[in-house]
Amino acid sequence: MRPTRALVLLVALLTSLSLLPTTAGAAPRATAAKPLPARVFAPYFEAWTGENPATLAQQSGAKYLTFAFLQTATKGSCTPLWNGDAGMPVSSGVFGAEIAALRANGGDAIPSFGGYTADHTGTEIADSCTDVAKIAAAFQNVITTYDVSRLDLDIEVEALDNAAGIDRRNKAIKLTQDWAAANGRTIQFSYTLPTTPTGLAPSGLAVLRNAVTNNARIDVVNLMTFDYYDGGQHQMAEDTKTAAQGLVTQLGTLWPGKTEAQRWAMVGVTEMIGVDDYGPSETFQIADARTVYDWAVAKGINTLSFWALQRDNGGCPGGSAADNCSGIPQSTWEFTRIFAPFSGGGTPNPVNDFTLGVSPSSAAIDPGGSTTATVSTAVASGKAETVTLTAGPARTGVTATLSASSVTAGGSATLTVAAAAGAVPGDYSFTVTGTSPTATHSASFTVKVKGTVPGGAVVNGGFEDGALSPWTAPGDAIVSTPAHSGTHALQVTPSGAGNGQASQTVTVTPGKAYTLKAWVRGNYAFIGVSGGATGSAWTSANDWTQLSVPFTAGSSGQVTVYVHGWYGQPSIYADDFTIS
Repeated sequence: MRPTRALVLLVALLTSLSLLPTTAGAAPRATAAKPLPARVFAPYFEAWTGENPATLAQQSGAKYLTFAFLQTATKGSCTPLWNGDAGMPVSSGVFGAEIAALRANGGDAIPSFGGYTADHTGTEIADSCTDVAKIAAAFQNVITTYDVSRLDLDIEVEALDNAAGIDRRNKAIKLTQDWAAANGRTIQFSYTLPTTPTGLAPSGLAVLRNAVTNNARIDVVNLMTFDYYDGGQHQMAEDTKTAAQGLVTQLGTLWPGKTEAQRWAMVGVTEMIGVDDYGPSETFQIADARTVYDWAVAKGINTLSFWALQRDNGGCPGGSAADNCSGIPQSTWEFTRIFAPFSGGGTPNPVNDFTLGVSPSSAAIDPGGSTTATVSTAVASGKAETVTLTAGPARTGVTATLSASSVTAGGSATLTVAAAAGAVPGDYSFTVTGTSPTATHSASFTVKVKGTVPGGAVVNGGFEDGALSPWTAPGDAIVSTPAHSGTHALQVTPSGAGNGQASQTVTVTPGKAYTLKAWVRGNYAFIGVSGGATGSAWTSANDWTQLSVPFTAGSSGQVTVYVHGWYGQPSIYADDFTIS
C-alpha cells in the first residue's frame, strides 16, 4: 500500500527533528513495552561493576532494577553511554540479554540518566547536549533498544542549578511523550531528586515547575531520602515519612487538579541502606526498612527503591559508605527481601528470624580470673535456622570465647571471658553476634577487670581492640583503613554543629610534667588535654602526622585526653595515643 501524503510529511518532519532513533538495531518494536506495576520495588544496580544484573536479581529476589547510569563520555556530546564508557553503548549487545532475562523472571529494567558524577561533570545528557531534538532522540533510542516503559532522570548537584539544561530536558520529555503517543507507546518519566526531611528544596521544586511550564508529564517524583548533610542526628524512617508528606503538599501546588491519593501515587522513595555518605548519624537500619515498607504500602506510593543492590550485605560492619557493602551488620539481601513484595502490593515475605541475648550482661573479675554468661537464642518468626555465633573484638589481655560456633535458633552457648594476669584494669566490652541465612542480631557483654589503671596509661590508645571503649565517642567509629600502625584507627566525624570529639579520662601523678602524643590525618585535626591540665595542638595534613602536647598535671591527678575535628569538616583519623 502506498503511503499517504500526510504520513510522508509526518515522517519527514520527525526525521528533520532527529526524533526517529538512528542507532543500529534500535528500530521501534511492533508491540509497546509492558507497563510497570502500579507499585514497584526497583533498587539501583551499579552498572559499572561488570556484574550480571539478572544473576543478582535472581539471587536477591529483586525482579525490577533501576540501571545506573547513562551519561555522555564528554561534555558537549549528545550520545549517552552506560557510565560514559565508549565500550558500553546503548545497544542490544550491552544489557539486552540481561534485561530480557529480567522480563522472563517477571521483572523489568528502568534505565536511569544522570547520577552524581554526570551531574557534577556536565555529562548528564541535557547538560551536555544543547539540541533538544537530539536529547529526545537519545531518550527514544533507549526506549526502543531495550523496549522499556520508564526512564529515570537522576538530577542533583550542579545539574539542579543549570536552568538551560533543566529546560532542555523537560522539552525533550514532552517531545518523547508525543512521539510515544504517535507510536502507540506509553512511556513514564521519573525524576530522582535530593530532598530535605520536609520536602524538596527550592532547586528540586524548580525542576518540576519547569516541567509544568513545558507541559511535560512527570509520572513519579523519586526522593533521595538520605545525605541530608545538615549536621543533625536522623531517624531515617521518620524523615522519609515527613519528606514524602512535604512532597505531596508541594505536588498539590504544581498539579492542583490531582487528588491527594493521585499525588501519593506519584511519590517514589530511594533510601541509602546502611550508612550513607554523610556518616553514622544518617544510618538506615533493618528496622527502618520494615517501617518504611509498611508506610509505603499504606500510603500507596508508586516506587520503593534503595542505593544500591550491590550494597545489600554486611561485608563491612562498622564502616562508612561504600559501593559494595552497607556498613552495618546484616545478612546478604536482607533489605531486598523486606522490600521485594512491594511490587505486588502485598505483605512482606515471611522472614525466618531469631532473637539473641546474653545473661548476665556484665561482670567483674580480677586479673588472672574469668567469668561466664549464657548466650540464648529463640525463634522470632518463621522456622528455626542455624545461627553462627562470634564474640569480639579481640582485646589486649582479655579474651572472649564461645562453647559453640553455631546453634539452631532456640539453642544456647556459653560465653567465657578471661583476663590475663597482666591485663590492664578497666572496662572491656564484647559483642556477641549471631548470623543466620536471613538475619543478624547482636548483644553486648561488659566485664570490669579490677585494680588500678597504671598512671599515665592511655587505654586502647592504638584502637587495636577494634572497639571504642573506654573512649567516649558518640557518632565516631573504629575503622580498618587508614591506620597508622596495626590494623585499626579512630574515625572522628564532625558535623555542622559539633566537632565529633572522642575522649577518655587518664590518671597521672599530680604536679608531674607529661607529653601527650598521637598520630592524626585530615583537616583541622586536634588533640589535647583538659580537666586537670590544659593544652592542645592541631594540624591539617593529608597523611599521618604526629602531634605533641606538653602539660603538667594538676592536683587531682586526672586529665581528659581528647581528639576532635572542626565543625562541618570531613572526617579525621587518629591513632597511637601515648602519654610519657
